[in-house]
Amino acid sequence: MTRMSRALVALALAAILLVTASATDASAEAAIEGDPTGTVLSIPDGPRDHWVWVSDRVLRHSQLFDGDTGRAIGTIDVAWSLSGRLPHESAERNEIYMVESVYARGHRGARTDIVTLYDRKTLAVKGDVEIPPRAAETGAGVALTALLDGARFLVVYNQTPGSVSVVDLQERRFAGEIDTAGCACVYPTGADSFGMLCGDGTAVKIEIDETGKLRRMTRSEKFFDVVADPLTEKGVRVANRWVFSSFDGHLHDVDFEGLSPALRDKWSLFSDAEREAGWRVGGVQHLAMHGSSGRLYSLVHEGGAGSHKDPGAAIWVYNLAAREKTDELAAPSLVMPFIRPLLGLEVESVWYRLLSYALSQFGSPGVHSIVVTQDESPLLFVRNEDLGALGVMDATSGAHLRDIEEIGISGSILAVP
Repeated sequence: MTRMSRALVALALAAILLVTASATDASAEAAIEGDPTGTVLSIPDGPRDHWVWVSDRVLRHSQLFDGDTGRAIGTIDVAWSLSGRLPHESAERNEIYMVESVYARGHRGARTDIVTLYDRKTLAVKGDVEIPPRAAETGAGVALTALLDGARFLVVYNQTPGSVSVVDLQERRFAGEIDTAGCACVYPTGADSFGMLCGDGTAVKIEIDETGKLRRMTRSEKFFDVVADPLTEKGVRVANRWVFSSFDGHLHDVDFEGLSPALRDKWSLFSDAEREAGWRVGGVQHLAMHGSSGRLYSLVHEGGAGSHKDPGAAIWVYNLAAREKTDELAAPSLVMPFIRPLLGLEVESVWYRLLSYALSQFGSPGVHSIVVTQDESPLLFVRNEDLGALGVMDATSGAHLRDIEEIGISGSILAVP
């Protein structure tokens, strides 16, 4: 948590004490009806274009929200993880998949890793597949698992030792383990292939056969310096290409279409003047790509070396094909949407207006994660991992449309179905 975030949270807590000590909420006296039991609900029919999955590492669940209404659609309870894991959805199989690590005695004891299968309509568990107990965990949680095109195979990166577990979802079985020592993370590139980034500055493309076994592994030439300017693992997909930013903001466009991966393009997200002013990429999930328009969204902030995980209050938009910046968007502050439900304040109340003004003097603490929907009227979702609220923006105009409150306590990553 940054110093500004700590100051804002401290101010918010002080405001909670002040308001709750000086005001009472009449609605608290209203009778609360109990929820009915024994009722099984289903996910509503209709387009999912503006829905988003939100992870929570404290409450140990992933929640599905409607970005147009702010309404919660459904919840999947999951095992604890550092970042809060997100599900993979398959419209082809009408299923949802979640990789989980569970321990015999809660937080200790024998470890079992599984891929849990859920019904996409009811969110009911359909079964699970046990995999080697080595699934990687990181604070970011990005690119640790991947559903390949067509949804037959799911791949899981294992950090110790370096390998990938392959699960055949059609046959519901563990298909095998592929040795990938020196390479990390998994990036789908087709129905039977995926890419990885490697510690020697290269990338590999791994192809599997119809049983999930290794068919071929090919390696690119070295295209980045892992010491001078390493790549972040937080890439975004463009067909069979993956786009990565380096810590210093140099964009690497890597093509996995051919036999071996190859660097297709490399250019800077920042001008010389912007770089001199200290602009850098940062956050936990700092890139988002809208495929049909070719717009790339990058979360940026002003900071020094080592600030690549800091949140940013600015989102810069680029035309990927033209290699140029086209817009600068301001990420909304999520402090008030976070604390308003805690205080029970109405938006029209004097207390809300006074607190909003006080918090505005501190500026925005920024956001850590962004993701964009893929329809023709896309939404851009933004999140600060320390604040339990989600911002919803018009991805084309940058307008702040609404906030979704009470999304959880803490988590870092987002995903659109």
